[in-house]
Amino acid sequence: MCGIWAVFGSDECVSSQCASAMKVAHRGPDAFRIENVNGFTNCCFGFHRLAIVDQLYGMQPLRIKKFPFLWFCYNGEIYNHRLLRDQFQFETQTEMDGEILLHLYDRFGIQKMASLLDGVFAFILLDTANRKVFLGRDTYGVRPLFKSVTDDGFLAVCSEAKGLTDLSHALDTPAKIVPFLPGHFEVFELKQNGKVQSVQMEQFHCCTKEPAHAIYDTVERLSTGFDMETVKTNIRTLFENAVRKRLMAQRRIGCLLSGGLDSSLVAATLVKLAKVEKLPYPLQTFSIGSEDSPDIIASRKVAAHIGSEHHEVNFTAEEGIKVVEEVIYHLESYDITTIRASVGMYLVSKYIREKSDSVVIFSGEGSDELAQGYIYFHKAPNPIAAAEDSVRLLKELYLFDVIRCDRTTAAHGLELRVPFLDHRFTAYYLSLPEEMRTPQHGIEKHLLRDSFKGLNLLPDEILWRRKEAFSDGLMSVKKSWYTCLQEHLESIVNDDQMEKAHKTFPHNPPLTKEAYYYREVFEKHFPGRAQWLPHYWMPRWINASDPSARTLSIYKPEKDN
Repeated sequence: MCGIWAVFGSDECVSSQCASAMKVAHRGPDAFRIENVNGFTNCCFGFHRLAIVDQLYGMQPLRIKKFPFLWFCYNGEIYNHRLLRDQFQFETQTEMDGEILLHLYDRFGIQKMASLLDGVFAFILLDTANRKVFLGRDTYGVRPLFKSVTDDGFLAVCSEAKGLTDLSHALDTPAKIVPFLPGHFEVFELKQNGKVQSVQMEQFHCCTKEPAHAIYDTVERLSTGFDMETVKTNIRTLFENAVRKRLMAQRRIGCLLSGGLDSSLVAATLVKLAKVEKLPYPLQTFSIGSEDSPDIIASRKVAAHIGSEHHEVNFTAEEGIKVVEEVIYHLESYDITTIRASVGMYLVSKYIREKSDSVVIFSGEGSDELAQGYIYFHKAPNPIAAAEDSVRLLKELYLFDVIRCDRTTAAHGLELRVPFLDHRFTAYYLSLPEEMRTPQHGIEKHLLRDSFKGLNLLPDEILWRRKEAFSDGLMSVKKSWYTCLQEHLESIVNDDQMEKAHKTFPHNPPLTKEAYYYREVFEKHFPGRAQWLPHYWMPRWINASDPSARTLSIYKPEKDN
């Protein structure tokens, strides 16, 4: 987890723009560098480092003797960097996983380079010899990237939008700031005056396609056919491989554990592989909730079963309410369910940073989108519609859950890893017949659960535990976290404001006082930037006025199942 920042063709002295780079300092607490580009005095890189791999030579912008004309800044991990180095017999200068991009670019060009990367990444690559700037972002946008380009060619790039909002430029109109599209790369021509012109924007990978790097993976060809035993074996093999490759770290590894299926599968597999890989420390797991919350009770059972060093963070509604504004600032979003779920994750990340030495944190994000885990999937009109919505959710992850998991951990200098969003695992799961992937026997994610049945990896009651949204499971079934929020905000936003909400906020107008408050806070920090969120996250195929599963007519508390 690092913070990257760069400007090309700045109209002002770059030193006056550098204060903006400091707005993402939380992403990299270990080291910081600002560097001008030789021959282009109005171009500059900024980098905040969280040292995970090659602590000696991993500083950026990365430059190596073999390619003195290449300048490289990136945030992420390339899990197959050693495989690619050996496959193509590259002679690397550092142990840094990102160096592989320079060698791949030099030999194959930008398109093949990007498609061969198995990992999560956002990068800025400058080729001064050919006067080109390249931007790229991983398939699901697990690593964030924003860009801003003015009509006269001033380009600014940053891990978070807040690093771009105060940059100055010569034009009167404000520069548009947009999230860089996941799974794409963009090519800019660099002019002599440092300004740029976009010449190519292309998608290099889509989640429904087998990634190009699969042929170099440690898991070779899978058994073909869709009989149930073959499918379940392949799911287990690919998932375990997804967790194993993410063990690449020189800092301590831990895992978030809500006690739900997804984080529990990740934690159990991590503990299993940690023994095989002989990690020199016990795996720490972290959960957050009030004393009688479903998540706390379930995560205790999982931790006892897998033998992790378990930490519980006590959560009260008052503590949560106190950090809502901080959370919105870090998220750069006013989406209702994203904010609700982010508060708990923000507080548990704060605890991890202050009370433990774990830095690389595993989590279960992506499973609900991939395996149709949301309760509303029970109401899908048919398997094809459900499969299509699953792909839609995956493509929109970078606007919702991926923002939550990245920003809440990065705010405290932690690095998050999400094995459920492994390229090969998701491509295989999405290739299965639509009927196999729908909820079965009234249970969502049935195929995923069934694949791990009978292995004693998890207690059965956890393996078959019903979906409970993270923001709902934080507190008791009697009173949800969102109910506490709504009661608190009832007196802060008045009825008159609500009546005028459509005029005050014409884009995505808030329909509740809770949503109105979030929007107000967002506008305070990021005025006029509401377009960053194209729409709110809401359930489909069911009459819903709130994103919480607990408000849906088909929701049943755990004890009723």
